[in-house]
Amino acid sequence: MAAKKTGYRATAKWLIASPTKVRPVADLVKQKPYAAAVAILENTPNKGAGLILKVIKSAAANALDQNRKLDEGMLYIKEIRIDEGPRMRRVWFRARGRADMLIKRMCHISCVVEEIGKVEA
Repeated sequence: MAAKKTGYRATAKWLIASPTKVRPVADLVKQKPYAAAVAILENTPNKGAGLILKVIKSAAANALDQNRKLDEGMLYIKEIRIDEGPRMRRVWFRARGRADMLIKRMCHISCVVEEIGKVEA
């Protein structure tokens, strides 16, 4: 029997950003309280910070919508994953009749927020 998945989830798929560039930003906010994670991401200048911030806010909204007793101070980032998505290949025309491949990488971001102090059985 599979283990029960806990927490409140949100995902964003097919984002045009390289997963190798987004993962270091995600490592900044792993296992942090929600308010601290939002503050860190709002002050981080990377493109990935804005994408991750959107997913974290969506997961928190899911938590607050499903459980009216919660508030933002009771949440923390339990898990955040940056998975690789498909790659878009484009032709980049070069000099003297040549062409290169331009590869635009995509990523999928998934986040799980959980209550602080909740004990898993």
